[in-house]
Amino acid sequence: MMYQTDPPRSPREVFPTMYDLPSEDPEEPGLPDQFHLLQPRLLDESFCPPNYSSDEIFVASDLNLYYDLRHPLRYKRPDWFAVLGVSRLYEQRDLRLSYVVWQEGVNPFIVVELLSPGTEKEDLGQTLRDIEQPPPKWEVYEQILRIPYYAVFDRYKYEFRMFKLDGGHYVEVALSESRFWIPELELGLGVWQGRYQDIEQPWLRWYDQTGNWVLTSTEHERQLAEQERRRAEQERQRTERLIAQLRSLGVEPDLGVEPDLD
Repeated sequence: MMYQTDPPRSPREVFPTMYDLPSEDPEEPGLPDQFHLLQPRLLDESFCPPNYSSDEIFVASDLNLYYDLRHPLRYKRPDWFAVLGVSRLYEQRDLRLSYVVWQEGVNPFIVVELLSPGTEKEDLGQTLRDIEQPPPKWEVYEQILRIPYYAVFDRYKYEFRMFKLDGGHYVEVALSESRFWIPELELGLGVWQGRYQDIEQPWLRWYDQTGNWVLTSTEHERQLAEQERRRAEQERQRTERLIAQLRSLGVEPDLGVEPDLD
């Protein structure tokens, strides 16, 4: 046991993390930490494939993904995944409680896993298969669901890796400046250094065909407000120039009415 000292140690040294504590469920490695809550939210907000309408896209994080009709209780819980060509609502009316692939008939198109100490080996396909146990994530994504793209992001090293299904197996693809373009989506996925939810650090997010990061709704509103502020400033400067021109001609403008030299 580690005891507190004077001066006291930081909580990082003294208190256990969620990964150090056992779960009430022996099969549950732990509940999502703050990064595992915020990062999927940013992926949600910036995932806007231009070739799909909003009612043809379903995205989810930490949601049970049931993948095998022969073993209907088996599921995986991806940190984030996207399905194309299905409604985001169950039977067009209800928020989903899970995603059942044999009901929907459409497998996820991309999965993102956020590496953590308890799941890293399974996420990277480095665990040995126990025939008495359900298959690990890597096998489910690659062999059973055959998900075309599989991304992993290490929040400790801020390392992004992308795997593409090729010939029935995942092959790691080369990244350009920690970015990867996905032509089927007309979007790319990459590492962005910036401030999200008032937290400055590298984040995984989507970018468009011009190479610009897809804006969240908050960023879009902020951009519109900034454009309006600049427009108002330009209008003020224009008015001041017109007033100066009038005065140079010996005319004192009526400041209650905007001058017009046309």
